[in-house]
Amino acid sequence: MKNNLHIITGNKGFVGLNLTTYLSKANKPFIGVSRNPNDNEISYTSLSVEDFNTSKSCIHLAGKAHDLKKTSDDSEYYKVNTELTKSLFDQFLQSDCEIFIYMSSVKAAADEVVGVLTEEVIPNPVTVYGKSKLAAEEYILSKEIPTNKRVYILRPCMIHGPNNKGNLNLLYSFVAKGIPYPFGKYENKRSFVSVENLCFIINELIDNKKIKSGIYNIADDVSLSTTDLVRIIGKTINRPSKVLQIPKFMVSIIAKIGDVLPLPVNSERLQKLTENYEVSNEKIKKEIQKDLPLSTEEGIIKTIASF
Repeated sequence: MKNNLHIITGNKGFVGLNLTTYLSKANKPFIGVSRNPNDNEISYTSLSVEDFNTSKSCIHLAGKAHDLKKTSDDSEYYKVNTELTKSLFDQFLQSDCEIFIYMSSVKAAADEVVGVLTEEVIPNPVTVYGKSKLAAEEYILSKEIPTNKRVYILRPCMIHGPNNKGNLNLLYSFVAKGIPYPFGKYENKRSFVSVENLCFIINELIDNKKIKSGIYNIADDVSLSTTDLVRIIGKTINRPSKVLQIPKFMVSIIAKIGDVLPLPVNSERLQKLTENYEVSNEKIKKEIQKDLPLSTEEGIIKTIASF
């Protein structure tokens, strides 16, 4: 049926798998775009303007994630995160497709946050990952959007959900093994977004023509400290969560040793666990005018329960 399909790039990734399940339940047919397509998918090279003409939306999730081991070549980030996005967006503009949703990242705006991150911040990414995402954003924003089309740039913070462990896995292993969490001296606040809330928002963007085109931060309603997370994990798996108040200078020494030796903690991981990174979701909440399905704690509990 004309203009009934939803193109989803990166449909085999964590967000993609969750989104395709979510859209299926909402009776929204989709076509996956993949580098190695299965029977019900197409490749990027064979994707055409005609495919866009028969689609209502293109949800561009595919991208090269931040490589913590720093083994990736910088050009790879721009090839995948920037140039692929530009190519897809050009096809979208040439077609009858109505909606383009680009999955960017808060890291396109800032690697460190003072206060609370809003969409009004002047972007200043430090990593090549963030810079490549921002370059794609800037290309999209440089184009004139026809009045019959809607374009959304989403900047999610740390996404989690069932079977996606990420940094939560390290905290989980601390609690599950009865190892005390050693960073109790650090007081921080971090924003998270559950993949269910993210899928809910994408579905709203598809359905609600009143939501204005633009950049939107995506986060759950409440930020949590890492110590809060440790306690939620303990409660979820019914294990006591122990928090130690080790002096910060000692923790820093241990992390520096972890940069050289294979310890569970190194400098980068310490920063991720203890930094402040609060993200405002007020702009998108004002637009959708609905409550998110999951509270911050409910989302964390669902993720931890899947481990």
